[in-house]
Amino acid sequence: MQQPDWRPSAAIDTLRKRADFVKRIRAFFDARQVLEVDTPLLSSVTATDLNLDSFDVISADSEPRYLLTSPEHAMKRLLAAGSGPIYQITRAFRRGEIGARHNPEFAMLEWYRPGFSLQDLQREVEELLASLGYEEKAECMSYREAFQRFVDLDPYRAGASVLQEAAAQASGMTASELSRDEALDVLMTHRVEPALKPLGAVFIRDYPPSQAALARVGEDAEGDAVAFRFELYINGVEIANAYDELIDPVEQRRRFEEDNIARSAAKKPVIPVDERLLAALPYMPESSGIALGVDRLFMVLEGKSRLEDVLGFPADRI
Repeated sequence: MQQPDWRPSAAIDTLRKRADFVKRIRAFFDARQVLEVDTPLLSSVTATDLNLDSFDVISADSEPRYLLTSPEHAMKRLLAAGSGPIYQITRAFRRGEIGARHNPEFAMLEWYRPGFSLQDLQREVEELLASLGYEEKAECMSYREAFQRFVDLDPYRAGASVLQEAAAQASGMTASELSRDEALDVLMTHRVEPALKPLGAVFIRDYPPSQAALARVGEDAEGDAVAFRFELYINGVEIANAYDELIDPVEQRRRFEEDNIARSAAKKPVIPVDERLLAALPYMPESSGIALGVDRLFMVLEGKSRLEDVLGFPADRI
């Protein structure tokens, strides 16, 4: 029998477990003397990434504001101001994201570690998972290794037409309508991610430079340019995204402007460049940082397959 939709979609016992889950996350960081911070949800600037769409809030007596897709910019300004290691558990908003593993409003854990390498941060993620009851050893592979293993292609050496054709076969989409980056995204979601499901926890590192976002770019062991970042998957579900943080304001401005050119071409709103972040970057210490989906992690650790099983009121109940 279907529940009346005034009720929470998750069971009350599950919500009690969720509250304890969040307490344990805070205890983990408090024990390590990582400062909990609280940054605004509304901002005059937001993410420029082509694949992220923000909710905009417009009133008659103020400038437009955006509900943020993540607290990243404000937290980096705190790092630049001398905060030291910081974390927060906050709400984040992404327009158009709805489904079994997506909700337009969700809980995000984000933290930054000055002086940490990505390897240091990966170890801390594993320690956090262990503190939350996940004891299985994680596997680690590069983006290239994941494609060679599950798609039988080298994503850095294969031609665009080869990638486009493989993506079309995997998805039913039209090859000629896919860019090289779109083909890589399709192959990741249709071929790689499903293959990760039986592997438990998997860290995938060294993404193509075109997917660097706010991460540094360097060379891998093969001599190819890669973005120094990793993503964590558990049972094939994307859980977290980490960067060796870019602190070069000139390069960051170039990427913001490049994003906006892509947004304009796609007929999406152009986002104002975050001048305050660019002014802060020269003062920001070298750091690694990570954003982790709290709802998704709790869902996976509880053995659930839909976010509605762990949320009080998902988008279709508000």
